[in-house]
Order: sequence, then structure tokens, then C-alpha cells
Amino acid sequence: MARAGLPTVEINLSADERETLQRWARRHSSSQALAMRCEIILGCADPERTRSEIAAEVGCDPATVTKWRQRFVTDRLDGLMDAPRPGAQRTISDDTLDLFAARDIATDTVITKKPPCLSTTTRSTRSSTPATCCSPAAW
Repeated sequence: MARAGLPTVEINLSADERETLQRWARRHSSSQALAMRCEIILGCADPERTRSEIAAEVGCDPATVTKWRQRFVTDRLDGLMDAPRPGAQRTISDDTLDLFAARDIATDTVITKKPPCLSTTTRSTRSSTPATCCSPAAW
């Protein structure tokens, strides 16, 4: 029986693409969003499956399946990555953030020696400003 609606674009995966998608889908360090996108594309590679079946299996809306199928068709594996977010770019580098994190880890021993009422491991940008000479706006 023929399907109603617009025809779906067939996805043919190479062996390398299939292996990469499977690895990303089960890797613990992958974001949940990327893992879901990989599962969607792996489901779309089977021409017998409908977007509703894939959506039900993955736990998303059928429109989401269509979105990621189209993105994969145009950009392949690169299309599954998060697109840049709108807004101003960060003005602080990853190296500077690493320095802040290293300083915070090094000062945790000092923080734990404070009285219980003052003992906190939570830091705000304002409390970090004097030690880093970096304004909170640069974050």
C-alpha cells in the first residue's frame, strides 16, 4: 500500500556513517540530544519504517524525525551537531575558564576549613571577580 503525503527522502548510510552513528548513540559522553538524533537517523535508514514508528520508538514528535532526516540529507553527519546559538559570542576563552576551574578546585580545601555556616562550594561570578580580575560581563 502506498503511503499518503509527501515522499520521504531515502537515507543510504555508508558503513562508516552507520558505525559512527551507532557509536555516538551508545557513547556515554555524547549528549542525550545527539544520541537521540543518531537513533532517529538509524531508524530512518530502514525504508520500511514510518516517521511515526521511529518517533514512538525514540520518544519524540514525528516532526522531529522529519527535521533531523532533512538535516542529515543535506549535511550528513555534520548536520547532527548543534548549530551555533544566536547572540553575542563569548568574550572569555576556554583557557581562562580552565584557570578559573583550577583555582576553584585548589581553593576547595580552604573553603572546607570554614565554619559550617560559611562553608559553601557554590561560587558566583561576583565572588570570583576579585580573584580573577575579570568582570562577570565577560563570562
